[in-house]
Amino acid sequence: MDTLSLEEKKAQFDEFFVISHELKVNIKPLGADEVLPHQSELEDTMPYAFRIAAEMSALDAAALRPLRGISEHASALADYLNHQSKKIDLMMSYILHQQDEPEHRFLTIKFGGGGVVVNYPSPLEIGTIVQIKLFLTEEAAAIFCYGEVITCQQNEDDYHISFIFTRIREKDQELLVRASLHLQTLQLRKRAQARGQDQ
Repeated sequence: MDTLSLEEKKAQFDEFFVISHELKVNIKPLGADEVLPHQSELEDTMPYAFRIAAEMSALDAAALRPLRGISEHASALADYLNHQSKKIDLMMSYILHQQDEPEHRFLTIKFGGGGVVVNYPSPLEIGTIVQIKLFLTEEAAAIFCYGEVITCQQNEDDYHISFIFTRIREKDQELLVRASLHLQTLQLRKRAQARGQDQ
């Protein structure tokens, strides 16, 4: 990733499905004395809440998967476990939102597995490295990673800045892909319902 040209980074960003959706995001440019960690050191730099969030999500999915194949008698048990899972999701969401830093909070315009486009108040130079905290409220999850500015376009009084993920855990990237597809499904359902009401 570090040796790719800007055009290759843009192409890599575009390889992933991107959805227009507002999410809370913290963007914190690295200081002059800070160094981008190596991929193998990413988890060591990550706040603990972000480390366990993905693990909890994976455990939930793994626990419910075997019940899908069991007879209808298991549906009550599956419902109970789903309710327990939702309670844990709410608690995890609360814990993760404690990591939100208002002084670094912005909104995404788009996001996907390759990066995010953020509404930002001032320009950032192409190549600027930033720490990113992305809060997926609908998924009761949050992602901690690092990104790099690949485009910066003025839009009226602010800037639309595209960040490609340069250091991200594979499971977090998969979560972003699933979340973007899930949100698109919800958007398509709403459109279909709106068309049905218009007829």
